[in-house]
Amino acid sequence: MSLVAPDLLFPADPASRAIATDLYAAVKDLPIVSPHGHTDPRWYAENENFPDPAQLLIVPDHYIFRMLFSQGIRLEDLGVPTLDGAPVETDGRRIWRRFAENYYLFRGTPTRLWMDYTLENLFGITTPLTAENADACYDAIAAQLATDAFRPRALFERFNIEVISTTDGALDQLPWHAKIRDSGWKGRVVPAYRPDSVIDPDFEGFLDGLDTLGDISGCDTGRWQGYLDAHRNRRAYFQSFGATATDHGVFSAQTANLGTGEAEILFGKVRTGKAGENERALFRAQMLTEMARMSVDDGLVMQIHPGSWRNHSPAIFRKFGRDKGFDIPTRTDYVRGLKPLLDAVGTDPRASIILFTLDETSYARELAPLAGVYPALKLGPAWWFHDSPEGMRRFREMTTETAGFYNTVGFNDDTRAFPSIPARHDVARRVDCAFLGRLVTEHRVREDEAHELALDLAYGLAKRAYRL
Repeated sequence: MSLVAPDLLFPADPASRAIATDLYAAVKDLPIVSPHGHTDPRWYAENENFPDPAQLLIVPDHYIFRMLFSQGIRLEDLGVPTLDGAPVETDGRRIWRRFAENYYLFRGTPTRLWMDYTLENLFGITTPLTAENADACYDAIAAQLATDAFRPRALFERFNIEVISTTDGALDQLPWHAKIRDSGWKGRVVPAYRPDSVIDPDFEGFLDGLDTLGDISGCDTGRWQGYLDAHRNRRAYFQSFGATATDHGVFSAQTANLGTGEAEILFGKVRTGKAGENERALFRAQMLTEMARMSVDDGLVMQIHPGSWRNHSPAIFRKFGRDKGFDIPTRTDYVRGLKPLLDAVGTDPRASIILFTLDETSYARELAPLAGVYPALKLGPAWWFHDSPEGMRRFREMTTETAGFYNTVGFNDDTRAFPSIPARHDVARRVDCAFLGRLVTEHRVREDEAHELALDLAYGLAKRAYRL
């Protein structure tokens, strides 16, 4: 028995399926370029064995525990740590059993595709996971995780990862990246500059963060120009470790383009904690434009990830902190929101801004037309809740007609779940090959063009867009 069918996600139509199969054969073994994700650089720096199957595959993966929580299973019983250190389940086998007993909940979801792929292709498990075989699967995985072949660097090489980017806060001194660099290991792990904690006045610890930003940059963050200089300093520091991109997780796509005097007054209110709600929103909007201007100057690619109401449940946020499955998509206005930023840098070919969305209604109406004309803009792939076969198909169907393929940036896996990276890239390659197969059978692209496109979508576009 196999958990992953050879023609998984390929079209039912025989002609399209034959072309998709041929295209996929040419790209399935290409190196993985992972330009945006959330794996822990400490893994690659220390290169220690992962602790157990639950800690590797379940506890860090909010796709998994949000589904289980929705069915009444407590996060504590899944080993998710609490902020105050209150007891949670620490027995990996018990956590794994709970997951296996409820694995049926993931039927039809991308999580099921990724997990089945991981179980078969990484651990050699070819029978469906059930409550009855949970212990046997756990033991088989645990035995392999104890070997040198399953240490992080060995898996990095086995996965054929050419380069992977982590996402690191602006105040991070990047000690693990330094250790990787100094170790002599040839794996390429680069940081990405994510300054949310010192750009968003509503971020917990914001004012203290500005003090720390000033201390580590040597710039006066009590003044507007000193604050901007501090960001320039930190961006250069990240670039010294190989960073090619910044990342911005924002509630909306609202931007602003204030004059220097207005910005100084606004910063003064924010810096002293006296800014009202609208002023705090305006500051976030202004800082997106400032970050875009800096990208023109230093060449870092700017990623904007808007449209998530983060930490929607205050009770879960207070108990468990961020990234616990309670970030919920909202409607996003890109045309009006981005206009001040685009007025500033949108027609400058030196700018490179990659837009993502959780609001699929904006693909054909807003995002594709914007990326289809502004030189500074490109579209990131289907993201987060839409990182699925259906979401990827919808993305291609709704953006290609206006933005084409070459105003998009290939695929990125955006994950903390290290073992799922090959699965996610495989799914993306299969979906794109299926889409291209349909275009060939409809005589909308030639087959030789489809082969070029398949290579670009799987590998080339990400390298070029992220300047890797």
